[in-house]
Amino acid sequence: MAGLTAAALAAVAFLAYQASAAADRVPDDGPEARKSASASPGGDGGTDDARPGRPPLPAGSGDGERVVYALDAQRVWLVGTGEQVTRTYRVWPSSVSPPPGEYRVSSRSARVTGSDGVPVENVVRFASVDGTTVGFSAALDGSRPDPEPGERTGGVRQRRADGEAMWLFADVGTTVVVVP
Repeated sequence: MAGLTAAALAAVAFLAYQASAAADRVPDDGPEARKSASASPGGDGGTDDARPGRPPLPAGSGDGERVVYALDAQRVWLVGTGEQVTRTYRVWPSSVSPPPGEYRVSSRSARVTGSDGVPVENVVRFASVDGTTVGFSAALDGSRPDPEPGERTGGVRQRRADGEAMWLFADVGTTVVVVP
């Protein structure tokens, strides 16, 4: 019986190792996804948890637990206690962006239809610009924002795994610092 238990524990450990290794890979969603990802600045287009060698937290991005959103870099950092970056990743902004400054998460929705008509999940809203609500979300179909010319949309798209991390991190009232 002890041998069976040891074998079961070894199998679980192996599967856990494989799952953690798989999290480091960007999924291959086909040629269109590769094209979209390579068109974004830096070409990585998605999750890259905070690890040595990743883009550092921008200077002047506040202090304490917060979300930092860098407009020019199209990147988010989730900053926990002790100024520890728990996650950083690329995002795809839409046509409306808030000006640099400090905001607070004002509302959240588990699932809704985005301002571009795409079903989204893990919506974390933090700003309003001339009547357009701005927030982080993840499209259920994995799409990036592609508004029609002149269309005002405020969805800052994330990959679904990043959207889940944002959802778990940013409750109503969480500080969001937007930097250029």
